[in-house]
Amino acid sequence: MPATLPPKQLAAILVLVTGTALVGAEPQPESRLGGDQLTPLGAERAGNAAGIIPAWNGGISEPLPELRPGEHHPDPFPDDEIKFTITADNLADHADKLSPGQVALLQKYPATWYINVYPTRRSASFPKFAYDALKTNATQARLISEGLGGVRGAKITSPFPMPENGVEVVWNHLLRWRGVYSNRINGEAAVTRKLGLYRIIFFQEETASAYANPVGDAFQLQRPYLGTARKRKVLAPGSEAGLGILNIEPVDYTQEQRQSWIYNPNLRRVMRNPRGGFDNPAPQSDGLRLADEFDMFSGSPALFEWKLLGKQELYIPYNSYRLHSAEIEYGDILHKSHINPKLARYELHRVWVVEGTVRNPKADRNNSKLETRGHVYSRRVFYVDEDSWQIAVADSYDSKGALWRVAEGHMVNYYQVPAPWYTLEVFHDLQQGRYLASGLDNDLRSIEFGEAINWNSFSPLALDFYTR
Repeated sequence: MPATLPPKQLAAILVLVTGTALVGAEPQPESRLGGDQLTPLGAERAGNAAGIIPAWNGGISEPLPELRPGEHHPDPFPDDEIKFTITADNLADHADKLSPGQVALLQKYPATWYINVYPTRRSASFPKFAYDALKTNATQARLISEGLGGVRGAKITSPFPMPENGVEVVWNHLLRWRGVYSNRINGEAAVTRKLGLYRIIFFQEETASAYANPVGDAFQLQRPYLGTARKRKVLAPGSEAGLGILNIEPVDYTQEQRQSWIYNPNLRRVMRNPRGGFDNPAPQSDGLRLADEFDMFSGSPALFEWKLLGKQELYIPYNSYRLHSAEIEYGDILHKSHINPKLARYELHRVWVVEGTVRNPKADRNNSKLETRGHVYSRRVFYVDEDSWQIAVADSYDSKGALWRVAEGHMVNYYQVPAPWYTLEVFHDLQQGRYLASGLDNDLRSIEFGEAINWNSFSPLALDFYTR
């Protein structure tokens, strides 16, 4: 298992080496953000001692001039060459920089799966107002019910740029900047084990974040605890078309409850969706993804006890512009057992390591505002990119403690916003020998971002019209 440092030990080392205590120490003044030692997001500005991870210099600062609206993003690093390849044969030389799930994939598919490692490009960047918000969040954000109930005092993006515990890192992922509004059409494919067959189910997805809006509106004044609304409808194939789902997630679950609706095209009705969260299987995923694994992890963190294990260097999917390209076909990506390793790009980055252990369902029974139920995962470990606060790799364990699933988020910087986000999420079920690829849009218009939200379109009534 990759080595990690406990928070206090990590803090002591960082104090000695850089003078910066990031974990297990008194919070540092917000003025340190964006200084010589920390980036505006709270990452270490300097590179690593080996010189493999470079210093952060602002990420991608402006769009490539050849980008056109609706087109897929040209690769900012087209001339980068593979430094080396990790295989099952040389795994021992690199296992300390891989998660247990990544190691298991190499061992399970030794003849076909490998990891191409490229030069590390710290390309993540955000708008200036998001950087400004981080300084405010550093002093004003606070956890509600130890983080299981939500967050207050934060705005726009991650609340805790200098986290002190695991649940703060989880909230940094949940509330990280991904734009105010986005609209995209993409597909999911569950690939069979024996023959590698699949069908692609295409969706239209709209996401709106009241929390991320730097301007605000009257609706947000009425619903100050509202976080993110996601609306999704099935476009194809025809046998599945028309199904629609609307989820609304709050920032503070003690003040506003999670809400979910589903439109059933057979009944022509919008109904409450009590099974739309946590460990319920996600619709159209063939049981390979849970509802709370949308965006790698979403919804309330209340079902787990979160522990910050420290930071480590890990080979993670990054700058995945080849997978994002309009010049490849879905068959180029979707291979038997796993995606095409030739198209995946991995880089060495520093990640926060957070372990979630399922809570005792009786633990919070006296608090009616918190969820009190179990989960099919007994443990899950998130590896969170320090430069974007998003989960890059997630290892999940079954009720007996055995490694069950590993998920990887293949990230690009949508640099016209800018916003680091996934272009493809891949969920491997190690026990079934199958996987689900989500985010396929290579022959479609690329994701579109907007600065305004029509909140009337994120209602149960609107879901009815949206899906017809």
